[in-house]
Amino acid sequence: MNKNEVRVRFAPSPTGHLHIGGVRTALFNFLFARHHGGNFILRIEDTDRSRSTEESIEAIIEGMKWLGLEWDEEPYRQTDRLDIYRKKAEALLREGKAYYCYCTPEELDTRRKEALASGKIPKYDRRCKNLKSPLEGKPRAIRFISSDEGQTVVDDLIRGRVIFDNIQLDDLIILRSDGFPTYNFSVVVDDTSMEITHVIRGDDHLNNTPRQIQLYHGLGYEPPRFAHLPMILGSDRTRLSKRHGATSVMAYKEMGYLPEAMLNYLARLGWAYGDQEIFSKEELIEKFSLENIGKSPAVFNPEKLLWLNSNYINQDEPKDLIERVKPFLKIEGIDCIYIDNEWLGRIIISLRERCRTLSELAGSISYYIRDEIQIDEKAKEKFLTKKALPYLEKLLEQLRLLSSFVQSEIEKVFVHLVEREGIKLGDIAQPVRVAVTGKTVSPGIYEVLELLGKEKTIKRIERAISVIRKS
Repeated sequence: MNKNEVRVRFAPSPTGHLHIGGVRTALFNFLFARHHGGNFILRIEDTDRSRSTEESIEAIIEGMKWLGLEWDEEPYRQTDRLDIYRKKAEALLREGKAYYCYCTPEELDTRRKEALASGKIPKYDRRCKNLKSPLEGKPRAIRFISSDEGQTVVDDLIRGRVIFDNIQLDDLIILRSDGFPTYNFSVVVDDTSMEITHVIRGDDHLNNTPRQIQLYHGLGYEPPRFAHLPMILGSDRTRLSKRHGATSVMAYKEMGYLPEAMLNYLARLGWAYGDQEIFSKEELIEKFSLENIGKSPAVFNPEKLLWLNSNYINQDEPKDLIERVKPFLKIEGIDCIYIDNEWLGRIIISLRERCRTLSELAGSISYYIRDEIQIDEKAKEKFLTKKALPYLEKLLEQLRLLSSFVQSEIEKVFVHLVEREGIKLGDIAQPVRVAVTGKTVSPGIYEVLELLGKEKTIKRIERAISVIRKS
């Protein structure tokens, strides 16, 4: 490896979906690597056999692919590397830097409670360290001998210098009695063998760092540089959770958010570049630096994310939006096979300024495509009235006569009716809008009718007239 080459990793535990906090960590690692021309590694930390699932691994990979966070080496899995951890632990035993521990979880728990009750630090008392001979027939773990003198200093690239008193640290277990490594040990072994230069992760791992630094030295390696990211909070400034809205990144995909908007928003969640709000992926790579990450927790604002998503929908090419919206039309029960893309593109252009997500866009598009629409009850009561009936009948008569059903000709029919009847445009435009869309809000009525087409327009106005007459 080039001595100056940057190598970073994203190392999720596959115990659930890929969450917002994890995605931001992955993004910052990705941007840091790309900015420095280095490597971004994906590592699956799946040694927690009781909680890790294949479904979660697939969800992590799917989420990363959707966001375009390409990794440079095939995903590593810790369960494929168990022999490496065992050999490293055995080497520490031979070098006198570790020892076998025969204490059971129950015994350890009892001693921990006794230490707390007497006001002592609840750390391991090293009773197995000086055993003269092994205890045959008893399960045994391996503990690393931690230095309990002096201090361990973390020169964090975001938080600055953080000092830990070694007396607070104990001889942590590095290999359990079942042969599986503990988190702190497997992480250090992986980061050394993968030649990781910078560890960028959430600050909930900061307290693990002094333990890991001692392990690096014990294994004979120089620790990487550390950067601990402040956590993400909800609007009430408590840790982000489901009560603040969706926390799984794929839930946002299902709601109709664009990956570009998600990346842009998460990048700005704790990082800034002047007053700029909107960044392309290329700009993020160019401008990203750890120096511009704030030290305070970031607050997740769903409205800001919606605003960004709306902006990206408005800026996206219609041909791209067509393909992106089709899965959401399918959810609406609409078969897109026979839909003309050019016509669908015109509809999208007319609607996208009013829609903040692909789901909203699909819902609005659906009234152009469906044979039957559902009319909002309040809109029906307010606009499909006896007062509107004669105007709708006269408009329908004139629309039937149009040979060219385009905006300019449709507008002439409306204007002529308004002038002849001495009414306001809204007296006829709103009843027609409700009749043909089922809603009170839509793009311009002439544009809507042209895109809807003569046949559907006439059928829907006829239905509205029938509804009024029956009431």
